[in-house]
Amino acid sequence: MRLPDDLAREAEAVARVQDSSMNQLIIDSLRAEIDRVRADDDFTSRATRLIQRDRELLERLAR
Repeated sequence: MRLPDDLAREAEAVARVQDSSMNQLIIDSLRAEIDRVRADDDFTSRATRLIQRDRELLERLAR
């Protein structure tokens, strides 16, 4: 994964203060973001529509 230099420096500082690693900070951040979007009704509604559209497209292609 590539991060912009300024973001990488800030993340490294946060990880050091938390006595953690950059890897753990990124894992924790991704988990928090995934939990946040799963709880977002608008996100889950859009994801459901996208999955349904993909399913319909795959069914048409399989014919």
